[in-house]
Amino acid sequence: MIDPTLAEFARRIPKAELHVHIDGTLEPEMKLEIARRNGVPLAESTTEEIRASYVFHDLPTFLAVHYPNMAVLRTEQDYFDLCQGYLARAHAQGVRHVEIFFDPQLHTSRGVAFGTMIGGYRRAILSERERTGISAELIMCFLRDRGIDDALATWEQSEPYRDWMIGVGLDSDEKDHPPVEFVEVFSRARQAGLRVTVHCDIDQENTHEHIRQALVELQVDRIDHGTNVVEDAALLALARERGIGFTVCPLSNSFVTATMKADEIVALVREGIPVSISSDDPPYFGGYAGDNYAVLADRVGAQAADVAAWARSSFRAAWLPPDRREAYLADVDRFVREYPAISSVT
Repeated sequence: MIDPTLAEFARRIPKAELHVHIDGTLEPEMKLEIARRNGVPLAESTTEEIRASYVFHDLPTFLAVHYPNMAVLRTEQDYFDLCQGYLARAHAQGVRHVEIFFDPQLHTSRGVAFGTMIGGYRRAILSERERTGISAELIMCFLRDRGIDDALATWEQSEPYRDWMIGVGLDSDEKDHPPVEFVEVFSRARQAGLRVTVHCDIDQENTHEHIRQALVELQVDRIDHGTNVVEDAALLALARERGIGFTVCPLSNSFVTATMKADEIVALVREGIPVSISSDDPPYFGGYAGDNYAVLADRVGAQAADVAAWARSSFRAAWLPPDRREAYLADVDRFVREYPAISSVT
């Protein structure tokens, strides 16, 4: 059992979160509130009933629960509230910089204007930056199971708002939708000056080939999940050589593997790979970024020095200019020096 002092240290230490789906941060209380505000009928009448409906055991069953929840989101204020709520909770768990995934196709396919959605997110980012100082950027993800044509159409829709985005990504059900299918849209994004990342979900069919495609064909800057890379020495060497970061999510991993890929995550850090320990879809998986740090620390028997190394690694994986990265790393060092109970957790 983790020392409560170390758990609190893990939650509070400054960190970057680089793998969170803003669409997946809809807490049951907010879903109920927004549904009532918009007159959207729900099968559930209480937050307890909503939370009890979050039943799944793999990616397809998770998506079957998650996607219908998006139907309550209609107005710019809904998207503002969603993003503002996440940013406040993340900041309370030590997140100082976050790069947020958003999935336009979940919303534009329901008739929500692209500008309505991203306008709410942008306003929340600016509001919370002013209120708490948290830094946030947006990564537009394409739903791989909707195919390349829909991805290209979404890319065109995003044109007026690209100054509000730092990069593009690829998520949703990976089966039969390898990264190479999306080379064209990722090439356009790189030409436009955006960074690129791809979900390579754990233990998928052809997982090593998909990681190779992400690295070689799509020339990604980062890989989301992707811990199977440690099983292939050549891929791991290539990732290390190119300085590729990985975003890993222990709690969400625990829904599909008994080990939460803890050993693989620790191995990536030990190999010098930049790693961000992140929350994925926190209401569904039971914890925000700091909670994931605490759970992983408990699983591997980590000490405070290990947790601090994870926090530093998260900033190295982030798409930050060098001066800001160094400032965040200095914040981590200062936190460790000044943490009042550090002697009991080192």
